[in-house]
Amino acid sequence: MLFRRKKPATLSGRLREFLWPRKGFSRGLRYLSMRVLRLSSSPHSIAVGVAAGAASSATPFIGFHILIALALAYLLSGNLIAAGITTALANPLTIPVILVATYEVGAMILGTGGSGALTGEDILHMLGHLELMHLWEPVLKPLLIGSVPVAAGSAAAFYVVAFQAVKLFQSRRQVRRSSKVQPRTAGSANGL
Repeated sequence: MLFRRKKPATLSGRLREFLWPRKGFSRGLRYLSMRVLRLSSSPHSIAVGVAAGAASSATPFIGFHILIALALAYLLSGNLIAAGITTALANPLTIPVILVATYEVGAMILGTGGSGALTGEDILHMLGHLELMHLWEPVLKPLLIGSVPVAAGSAAAFYVVAFQAVKLFQSRRQVRRSSKVQPRTAGSANGL
């Protein structure tokens, strides 16, 4: 094989690489952000797609984030690729934070902050016995209600940041392209 290692990686080496990549975690984030910035669409369309992806990532509908993001981006005439890429905000590291934030905001809106809060053991017991009706009031209702303002806030914040970033990136790219074309046209005007 062309790109195979000369010496196969050991189990401990593969485990270390899985837990802490050699190039770091920021490399993937930089790749995704550059992928969004390089899309050939208007800054508004890309920012709407990013906002749709961020809003869907702030919902408790784990597994359906990309479908929700694509539907929102389609309805709002946003960039579907940007929406799909931005759903990576909901990953195994951030989902617990998102769920806790939406639950706390929902409990605050409903006014059930301290009363009736379930422990993790109670929730696992109810899920094990499929008592979803008992889970609705203390868990699912605050999650759903709390996800609306959290999703709206994250969509607004990500729209502003994405719009400005894409606008700046595209203007700098346009300046670079025009500076590369400038010398060629000057040389051809002189008869070269």
